[in-house]
Amino acid sequence: MLRIAAVLAAVAALTAGAAQAQAPTAKIDTGPLIGVTEGPASVFRNIPYAAAPVGALRWAPPQAAKAWTAPRAAAEAGPSCPQPMNANGTPNSGGANGPTSEDCLQLNVFAPKNAKAAPVMVWIHGGGHVTGAGWIYGGENFARDGVVVVAINYRLGALGYFAHPALSKAAKPGEPLGNYGLMDQIAALKWVQRNIAAFGGDPKNVTVFGESAGGMSTLAILATPSAKGLYQKAIVESGLGWTTPSTLADQEKIGAAALVKAGVPATATAADLRALPADKLAAVGGNYGPFIDGKLMTETDSQAIARGHVPDVPLIIGSNSGEDSLMGPMTLPAAALARIPDAVKPAYAAEAAAGPDTFARAVFTDRVMGGPARWVAAETSGGKPSFLYYFSYVGSFLPPTQTRASHAGEIQYAWEYWGRRTPMSMVKPKDQEVATLMHACWVSFAKTGAPKCGTQAWPAYTPAGDQLMEFGKESGVRTHFRKAQLDAEQASSLPALQLGGK
Repeated sequence: MLRIAAVLAAVAALTAGAAQAQAPTAKIDTGPLIGVTEGPASVFRNIPYAAAPVGALRWAPPQAAKAWTAPRAAAEAGPSCPQPMNANGTPNSGGANGPTSEDCLQLNVFAPKNAKAAPVMVWIHGGGHVTGAGWIYGGENFARDGVVVVAINYRLGALGYFAHPALSKAAKPGEPLGNYGLMDQIAALKWVQRNIAAFGGDPKNVTVFGESAGGMSTLAILATPSAKGLYQKAIVESGLGWTTPSTLADQEKIGAAALVKAGVPATATAADLRALPADKLAAVGGNYGPFIDGKLMTETDSQAIARGHVPDVPLIIGSNSGEDSLMGPMTLPAAALARIPDAVKPAYAAEAAAGPDTFARAVFTDRVMGGPARWVAAETSGGKPSFLYYFSYVGSFLPPTQTRASHAGEIQYAWEYWGRRTPMSMVKPKDQEVATLMHACWVSFAKTGAPKCGTQAWPAYTPAGDQLMEFGKESGVRTHFRKAQLDAEQASSLPALQLGGK
């Protein structure tokens, strides 16, 4: 028996050694990595792209990650950045669950096997700048189709977009303040430039893309001068586009008031703030996101786009038919109509006739997502092409009461990845058909700067042509889509953005 046990142990050791020998490896500027093979992809997870933003580095620009010498295991996902989590362990509104840590500035890489100079896509997750994580997304099918995907974490909430008089007073001269999540995203793009060739990616063919807060971040990156040259293309999924200016002084007042409300004395010093538990800060509510700090961002994304200050790169931008899902499921009262500008109401006669709930939700979808997407596509159409889309497909696995594509509903289709919440047994042929089409558009855009997908050519957007691609039950090109409504929203919204001229 002892002899048999010894033989079995030797066989197990040999098998483990062979598996380790076959595991993908990479050598980056901070040390060697051992990943894992998952289907068509070589996958590397939990790779630090910056130092842990703890202690004196909390609310500071990201610093270089520490190097290591022994091969680092990169098969398992790392923690999410601090954020509100569901007590029962289910995914939160950003799709995250599990452990959190301030030591969260890491990324995951999905690369084609034996890739060489492959196009790269860097994903910035959504979640209102408060929730979410890069590890949620599986890029195996991008790798299958010849694209390297990098999915990143970045600081969130009061740890990611926060200003306070005490922090401003203690900052080093010339140091950017407040936009720490945006700084992290730029640091990750710089990491890609230094290291992506080690995974078979081409640092000169990088597409930055994101949804919701990630789409807003992508627009902010376009508007940030120090990010220029770190990417060659961009995709914005439901990323708004009409941003009201907010300054560092504005954010200092908001940050101080929020902490006082959370029980932090108004006299707190920077050291006091950095000593607060991360969980306490993650629970501080607020309207977080990029703002004009005067150093990193000197104008809003809307201002930079209107003034011609963004890099001339190919762009895909669009929105979904049911963006009003962000408003929640409740029936909206007639009082909601009071917040709709009188100037836009004539364009919504049909929606108004259907009742205040339908009316208010249509206005929200057009004003917050549809109108801004069309405007950005128009403003950026004079150079490299911009492509506008509208996603209206409702998955067969969703309740029959859902008739519009909710916010974030397009992600599964663009990634051709159904995730943890949609078992493949629930995916029907039509669902797969739409995913195959949309994913092919994203892949071809990453490779060439133009989406080549399906039987209909997707035309570049021009204000005169006013064409977009609809991904729906019947996908295809649409002309002058909701033109009267979007024109009305644009005329009503632009004056508050302080755009100036080109």
